[in-house]
Amino acid sequence: MTQPFKTIAVVGKPDGVGVPGPLALLHQFLSRRGVAVVMDERTAALAPTSPARVLPLESLFAEADLAIALGGDGTLLGISRVVADHHVPLVGINLGTLGFLTDIPAESMVSMLGAMLDGAFEPESRLLLDGEIWRNDQLIFSAVALNDVVVSRGAMGSMIEFAVEVNGEFVYSLRADGLIVCTPTGSTAYALSSGGPILHPNLPAIGLVPISPHTLSNRPVAIPDSSEVRIKLLRGHNARVNFDVQSYFDPETDDVVVVRGHRNRLKLLHPVGHSYFAMLRSKLHWAERAS
Repeated sequence: MTQPFKTIAVVGKPDGVGVPGPLALLHQFLSRRGVAVVMDERTAALAPTSPARVLPLESLFAEADLAIALGGDGTLLGISRVVADHHVPLVGINLGTLGFLTDIPAESMVSMLGAMLDGAFEPESRLLLDGEIWRNDQLIFSAVALNDVVVSRGAMGSMIEFAVEVNGEFVYSLRADGLIVCTPTGSTAYALSSGGPILHPNLPAIGLVPISPHTLSNRPVAIPDSSEVRIKLLRGHNARVNFDVQSYFDPETDDVVVVRGHRNRLKLLHPVGHSYFAMLRSKLHWAERAS
């Protein structure tokens, strides 16, 4: 059988905790399979033996056929935007706690990856978001997010006020602690804890989830993923816009946050038999009916 992945980029979680052991096992396994392994500098420093090549993170995926995130969901989030723009599929190995996205347990890594390297996997496409900050018709900041773009109050604790438009149509003005613009992937993150709906990953939608709105009739809304959302900050000292809680910008009054779907989708690979609802039952501790 022809092996579909000849060069694999491996990225470990940034703090390195718990990475060396699984990384050594993974590197040894891939080498036995005749796979070329590349790592970023930080991950390579945790490896007991040097990989074939060490590259800067921004260059790591240019020649890779597959990327592996070795860590938790935060590790996968951190590289998702770069991986998507290189059109490289991504696999997550869970060394963290929840593991909504990193769905291969570390203890099953060799057996599950072995089957996937033989071509037994299920691909899934995930929406990412472009977030931009505009001031006086000038773009001053931009970032890409897999989970969400969040406009929220800052450390001062006061509510902020903002106006929301979708595709140029006014939706509402809102006083609240903030607003979450989330993908289906992000619907099980901050948006879920703020009362938003769970959006299945195959649903072509974006969620708008208010955070503690002053008017209780303001409820979460799902809109088409082709939509452009504009959020104008009307009042809010020390407000903040964050992107997957990995980058942020502090806007001023009258700044406009623009959010739309990213040009490229992230391609995740799951083991055969992966079930989204089984994952939800496990991670959210939903009751299971006895057989």
